[in-house]
Amino acid sequence: MNDLIRAMEERRSIRSFKPDEPRKEDLDKIIEAGLYAASGMGRQGAIIVAVTNKEVRDRLSEANRVIGGWDEGFDPFYGAPAILIVLGNRECPTYLYDGSLVMGNLMNAAYSLGLGSIWIHRAKEEFQKDEWKALLKDLGIEGDYEGIGHCAVGYMEGELPEPPARNDGRVFYVK
Repeated sequence: MNDLIRAMEERRSIRSFKPDEPRKEDLDKIIEAGLYAASGMGRQGAIIVAVTNKEVRDRLSEANRVIGGWDEGFDPFYGAPAILIVLGNRECPTYLYDGSLVMGNLMNAAYSLGLGSIWIHRAKEEFQKDEWKALLKDLGIEGDYEGIGHCAVGYMEGELPEPPARNDGRVFYVK
């Protein structure tokens, strides 16, 4: 089987990470793969904010926890030390789809490099808040960006989960 297809079939969402930060070289490769995602009319309107600063990562986790309504102490990023935040430029009509493709590329690239990942939602709600808008401004990011998702990345703790069975009746051919 083709290595790319095998990786797409084997990759799983990881919910337990070791505290060790991934190598910067690996994060850079993952980010580059994300930037090569297809985009509507080639606009490339999605951006990635890579958070490896533990203090910022923990503040982001707490904001996400509050939005999600979980009990204090829960980490919605499951201990992943690196968070790649994908945001879409709302001026692009396809920003949500484009950002979603970036997320897929990030997760598949992480798996290909021996790292675990998981898509965590609530980036939209976070980046509607002044604190996180200020972060974008501090980074020199201007424009109307909406949070698409967080790709939590790190070394997997434990074994790769088994894939669930695929549901039947999801493909229809028109001949």
